[in-house]
Amino acid sequence: MPEIDGSSKPPQISEMFQKFALAFKAKTFEFFADEEAEDADGLSLLDSAEEVITDQKVVVIKPDSARNLSQLQQTEKKLNLSETQLREEKRLEKAKFLSQTQIRTVNVRLTQTLISSIFATVSSFEASYLQLQTAHVPFVEDSIKAADRALVSHLQRLSEFKRFSVDFCRNPEFDSDLSIGSCLEAQVEENQSKLRTLGTVSNRLQAEIDHKDNEVVALRKKLDEIHKSNLKLSKRLSGNLGSSCDVLLSVKVFDSLLHDACRLAHKFTKILIELMRKAGWDLDLAVNLVHPNIDYAKKAHYRYAFLSYVSLGIFRGFNSKHFGGSENGALSNGHVSDSDKKSTSLKQLLEHVSSNPLELLSREPSCEFSKFCESKYQEIIHPTIESSIFSNLDRKEIVLKSWRSLSVFYESFVNMASSIWTLHKLAFSFDPAVEIFQVERGVDFSMVYMEDVTRQLMLPCKSRAKVGFTVVPGFKIGRTIIQSQVYLTGFKCTEQE
Repeated sequence: MPEIDGSSKPPQISEMFQKFALAFKAKTFEFFADEEAEDADGLSLLDSAEEVITDQKVVVIKPDSARNLSQLQQTEKKLNLSETQLREEKRLEKAKFLSQTQIRTVNVRLTQTLISSIFATVSSFEASYLQLQTAHVPFVEDSIKAADRALVSHLQRLSEFKRFSVDFCRNPEFDSDLSIGSCLEAQVEENQSKLRTLGTVSNRLQAEIDHKDNEVVALRKKLDEIHKSNLKLSKRLSGNLGSSCDVLLSVKVFDSLLHDACRLAHKFTKILIELMRKAGWDLDLAVNLVHPNIDYAKKAHYRYAFLSYVSLGIFRGFNSKHFGGSENGALSNGHVSDSDKKSTSLKQLLEHVSSNPLELLSREPSCEFSKFCESKYQEIIHPTIESSIFSNLDRKEIVLKSWRSLSVFYESFVNMASSIWTLHKLAFSFDPAVEIFQVERGVDFSMVYMEDVTRQLMLPCKSRAKVGFTVVPGFKIGRTIIQSQVYLTGFKCTEQE
């Protein structure tokens, strides 16, 4: 930059500001000049009329060259372009994000609707299949064809859903003609199918109920017919009772019933002894109380003492027509007794034999046979004996209320009582009635009236046997004697060589 030295008087401060303003103005005009003036060397601050300022240093500011100006303009353009690109990229990213969000929302809704439609179609298939099954029984051809067509259409619908799902997974934006509907419509269709299924099941159950009702009505009619037939047979039996007496009123029949009663008495006695053993009873003392001072051949013969106790107790009062029952002569099944007629006992016998004793007790707890069972049980098993036997048993076998609580013991007693009851009715059907007897202790043994219960008297004996006690009483039917079973004592037998 040129410098001007002088010894002239320095200019005033206002003049200096004036010169500076002019130079700044020139610089500004050059900066915005056209390209034709860019090759010039620039303007000097001294080109004005007052070019030289005496005694003052002047700094000349040159404008930038055209090259620098072009670089500035290019940089500015690049900056503007970068900002525009950034704004465009942000706009594109935002549009892409909104598009993806919208597609995801559409996909979720479409998936929910598709699943609901599939469930609705499956429910419709289930209802149609149930209708197809129902149409087979009874066989209805039109219903079967309609249900079959419905099943095929539902299967086709499910196949279309599968194809749509596969295509949608490959290309979410593909176009399809499949009408899915809304989620609520699918739920309504599913509920309607369920109601149709429930209606079909309800109709089937109602049909079964009607069928059962018809069966009940038919069985009731059949039961009425059987009752009428039984009534006719009963009348015929009452009219021809005399011919039946010849078959039943025989010694052989009575002896057969007596053997059956003895067998059941043996069974009941065995159960009673087992209960006494479990309850901790002293069997030696009990046997001595039943028949004191008896010399038993072995301990196994103790059972004959208990059998004697049971048999004599159950047969006690056998000679009475009201054996173990009331004095009004009511029949075993609740019919009115006619004690003046010979056929009364035989009728009672036939009525009792034709029924189950356990069912009879449950069906008619106040009948004559029930009173007989109660009376004989109290006579054989005293309440003190019952409490002593049953109170010491295990919890599984304890009798809580009465003798009916122990089923085996109860059934055994009822069966024994039933056989004795039947035998009594048969005995009073004879004319004259069958007589019962028992042998007293100490009487000499007689093979005509007695039978050794142990079967040991068949061996030769050195002394005459005496009766220890009666085990089973004997009976006299006219001139026929059925021997009494007794236990013998006071004899010694020798073995044969």
